[in-house]
Amino acid sequence: MESYAKGETTSDLLDETIGANLARTVARHPDREALVEVATGRRWTWAELDRDVDALARGLVAAGLAAGDRLGMWAPNCAEWTLVQYAAARAGIVLVNLNPAYRTHELAYAVNQSGLRLLVAAERFKTSDYRRMVEEVCEDCPGLERTVFLGTPHWDELLAGGVDLPADALAERAAGLSPDDPINIQYTSGTTGYPKGATLSHRNILNNGYFTTELIGLGPEDRLCIPVPFYHCFGMVMGNLGCTSHGTTMVIPAPGFDPTATLRAVQDERCTGLYGVPTMFIAMQNAPDFADYDLSSLRTGIMAGSICPVEVMKRCIEEMHLSEVSIAYGMTETSPVSCQTRSDDDLDRRTATIGRVHPHVEVKVVDPVSGETVPRGTPGELCTRGYSVMLGYWEEPEKTRAAIDEDGWMHTGDLAQMREDGYCLIVGRIKDMVIRGGENIYPREVEEFLYGHPDVEDVQVVGVPDERYGEELCAWVRMRAGAAPLDATAVRAFCAGRLAHYKVPRYVLVVDHFPMTVTGKVRKVQMRAESPELLGL
Repeated sequence: MESYAKGETTSDLLDETIGANLARTVARHPDREALVEVATGRRWTWAELDRDVDALARGLVAAGLAAGDRLGMWAPNCAEWTLVQYAAARAGIVLVNLNPAYRTHELAYAVNQSGLRLLVAAERFKTSDYRRMVEEVCEDCPGLERTVFLGTPHWDELLAGGVDLPADALAERAAGLSPDDPINIQYTSGTTGYPKGATLSHRNILNNGYFTTELIGLGPEDRLCIPVPFYHCFGMVMGNLGCTSHGTTMVIPAPGFDPTATLRAVQDERCTGLYGVPTMFIAMQNAPDFADYDLSSLRTGIMAGSICPVEVMKRCIEEMHLSEVSIAYGMTETSPVSCQTRSDDDLDRRTATIGRVHPHVEVKVVDPVSGETVPRGTPGELCTRGYSVMLGYWEEPEKTRAAIDEDGWMHTGDLAQMREDGYCLIVGRIKDMVIRGGENIYPREVEEFLYGHPDVEDVQVVGVPDERYGEELCAWVRMRAGAAPLDATAVRAFCAGRLAHYKVPRYVLVVDHFPMTVTGKVRKVQMRAESPELLGL
């Protein structure tokens, strides 16, 4: 049987803009709570959220932003991020998500490449002085006409500008919008060269947020804790759009991820759902006072961003009450989710796989060289096709053609296997695969095995150059609190007789942390680059 599957189509795609979808939710649940910002105590009902989104959208139109113009958002998670997201969508303005970790070089590139006319930014966050950085790049960004800093008179002025806008101006703007219009640009964190701006439509992200949360059963009675960043699809699509399309309350636990703040928000707000990447769940489970929090309100959630260790997932189910927690897989270019486990899946499917194909989406696994679809059970590159595939990379047609083939398939670069039951496993990245003496090694398999060591809290495996075999394995290991550091000899002893000899790491680096992106993804490209020097090779 071929490694191909097509998602169910029993529920229709939403054929509307984000603004129209929000208006339907507001009409159904005007007095229910829509948004909670825990750090400030601010709360909005759906009617109040609609009022403030409308006021901001009017301000953006009055500021001269036309449909299709680009507006940048550069801030950590906050209520204003959500307001800007929906106000821009209501006015047909393309929202450009800027990573809060950007420095001046990256900021200037994104501003110029996307053609930003207006930037909304926090003044500062942690060690980032956003105001200073904006001032530094202004001369190099001639197209940037205005910057509005949150918490300053700039914000009030933006809102005040829309007060005298004709009453029907916003409605006229909305009437001219199409679900297929571009509405969001997200820059992918490229490992080489400049990042690419994945351009997404209303149809792309509204439907993906809707179906992702539909599969975990969210509804108006639910309250979703969203500690993942809004600048990424996980926060603004799977989180915000998933909630607004179902009338679910959005709970922002803190500006940036903090395990204690997240646990407290779940407890105090009686959240029924929780999102996070595996490293976030690991951090929460290892918080010193983890057992003191009442998490009994939880029942569901999503873990995504990277493969979840089996033991971590078991603790989510057994100790965090996430009995219906789901694994979701995707990439920014596919809005993002392509595969997801279901709430009634057995433990094996919810811990060993990334689930099966999403509604209205197709997936296949192909030979990376020939492009032919491989038999089920055979590793190959995962490809996906459907409504969720991006419009393209902003103003980069050649890079778009390199990623999306003539038949509309998005080539993910991920190595996957499709089981006989249609469920998929990610076995690594094509670029992460290690070839040792002619043997193909998928680091994920070795990592899952080493997670079973009682003293190992987290582990990542990369390839390092070797004169004899071409590559050897190096395991970066984080130890559990109080455990003695492991060395290569101890790791080899643990693996003896249980892993094929060529899969046993030759080198071990015990570290306090891994190089990470802001979204919690491990930067293996950086680990591969640093390993030889750290090992003295």
